[in-house]
Amino acid sequence: MSIKIGTYTFSGKLFLAPMAGITDLPYRQICRHYGAAHTVSEMLSSDSTLQKSRKTQQRAINLDEPEPRATQLVGTEADVMAKAARLNETNGANIIDINMGCPAKKVCNKAAGSALMRDTKRVQEILSAVVAAVQIPVTLKIRSGWAQNQRNALEIAKIAEESGITSLAIHGRTRNQAYTGYAEYETIRQIKHSISIPVIANGDVCNAADAQFILDYTSADALMLGRITQGQPWIFKQINDNLETGLSPQTIDPNEKIETLLWHIDAIHRHYGTDQGVRIARKHIGWYLFRLIGQKQTLLQLLKKEIFTISQPDEQLSVLEKHLRKLLMTRELD
Repeated sequence: MSIKIGTYTFSGKLFLAPMAGITDLPYRQICRHYGAAHTVSEMLSSDSTLQKSRKTQQRAINLDEPEPRATQLVGTEADVMAKAARLNETNGANIIDINMGCPAKKVCNKAAGSALMRDTKRVQEILSAVVAAVQIPVTLKIRSGWAQNQRNALEIAKIAEESGITSLAIHGRTRNQAYTGYAEYETIRQIKHSISIPVIANGDVCNAADAQFILDYTSADALMLGRITQGQPWIFKQINDNLETGLSPQTIDPNEKIETLLWHIDAIHRHYGTDQGVRIARKHIGWYLFRLIGQKQTLLQLLKKEIFTISQPDEQLSVLEKHLRKLLMTRELD
C-alpha cells in the first residue's frame, strides 16, 4: 500500500488534508503518529509581505519534521506564486502543494483558492510557473468545480498533468457546496481514468467502510482525511488496520485516548505559548470531548463551560485530565 509522488514514496494510502487553522505542527505530528502517510502545512499566502509574520511562521513547516515536508501555497498571480515556491523550497520544503480548493469567501473573493477553477488560463499559468520555479515536486488540490453546472475538474486535471504537477487531490464537492451536502466520487473516478499522475480522493471519508468503497469505486491512489480527524487522530490507525487486514477496525483504549488528548493540548501550549496556546487549544478540546462523550450533551456543555474559562495552560490540562479520569472511572467515555 504505497504511493509515489515525485521522488518520494509514501507507505500508506491515508493522507491528512491541509486545513487552515487546524493542521499546525502539533496536529501533523499526532496524525503521523497514528499512521497518516503524508501531511501538508496549513495554507500559506504567497504574498511576500506576510512571509515573516508570526502567523505565517506558526503555520509553516518545521525542519524537525520528517521528510518529505510539504508546504501549501495559495495565491492568484503566477510570478508571485513562483517566487513564494522558491522561498519555501529554500526554507526546507520538499514538496509544494498549490491550493485551488479552498471555498472560503475571503479567499475566493481575491480570485484565489477554488475561484481559480473558473479561469483555466490562469490555472495553467500558475501551475507552469511554480513547477518551473522549483526543483521539488509540485502537487495540486482542487474541487470538482465551482458549482453543480460548472464541474470542470477533469479539464483542470489534464492541465495539471500537462504542466508537470506530480499528484492531484480532489475534494468531491463544488465550491458552492463548501462543506454541505455530500461528496460525489464520479468526477474523481473519471479523472483517475483520464490522467496518469497519482490521484487522491477527498470528501466524506468517515470510517473504514467509506475508505474501502471510495478506493474501489474511484481507483484513487490514496485518500485524504480532513474534518473527520478532528478530536480523533487515531482514526488513521483504525482505517489503516482495516485496509491492511480486512478485519473490523480495532477500538482504541480510553486510556490511550486520554493520553493522546493531553499530549496534543500540551504540544499546542508549547507551540503557541501561554495565552495563544490556551485559546487555540479550546477548539481541539471541544472536538475531543465531542468524540469521547458527545452523546451526553448536558455533560458536554458543562465541561466545556468550565474548561473554556480557564486561562492558564497548566490548569487547563489538569482540570481536563481530572474530569476525563473521573469519566473513565465511571465508564462514561466512549
